[in-house]
Amino acid sequence: MESIAALRATVTALPFDGEPSDAELDAIEQEMPLILAEVDLLDARIMTFDRMPNEVDVRRVRRARRRVLAARRELANRTAGEALPGGAA
Repeated sequence: MESIAALRATVTALPFDGEPSDAELDAIEQEMPLILAEVDLLDARIMTFDRMPNEVDVRRVRRARRRVLAARRELANRTAGEALPGGAA
């Protein structure tokens, strides 16, 4: 009868050092405008939780939502342009 126990070296991945890789840092850097826009939208929404939103609050949330949509569009256009060879869009 053969042993079916897994070898530790083949099952265990490389030890995690707790730091992001260069590729992960580059991806975060590309997504940073979207992340910041989403944080602004979250801040605008949080300000309206404990009271009825007035006209300024509504405008603030609307502007923040537009910034998120614009950042998403820019990110999608940037990544779509990079995926195509030769820069064809």
